[in-house]
Amino acid sequence: MDLRHAVALVLLALGVAVLVVSAVALLVLPAPFTRLHALAPATSLGAPLIVLALAVDTGPGRAAVKLLFIGGLLAVAGPVTTMAIARVTAATTPRTDQKADT
Repeated sequence: MDLRHAVALVLLALGVAVLVVSAVALLVLPAPFTRLHALAPATSLGAPLIVLALAVDTGPGRAAVKLLFIGGLLAVAGPVTTMAIARVTAATTPRTDQKADT
């Protein structure tokens, strides 16, 4: 195994570890807004690490550039999607901290 494959394997293991930890946190956390905090590392760190591992393993060339472009899109679109989900959740979830009108 050469150095490129070893680096790709380490990046892949890190990306999968981030995704697994995020999935476990998604199952454990109780409220919708706290679950969004578990979703953020998966979309902004886990998936781009996996794409970077694929690009390193592919080697230099057009395929690696395409993979890096996809990873960049994932890294940018992940937080944007998380904010959109948070806004929809905030708009549709009834607030429980307000006092009832009497």
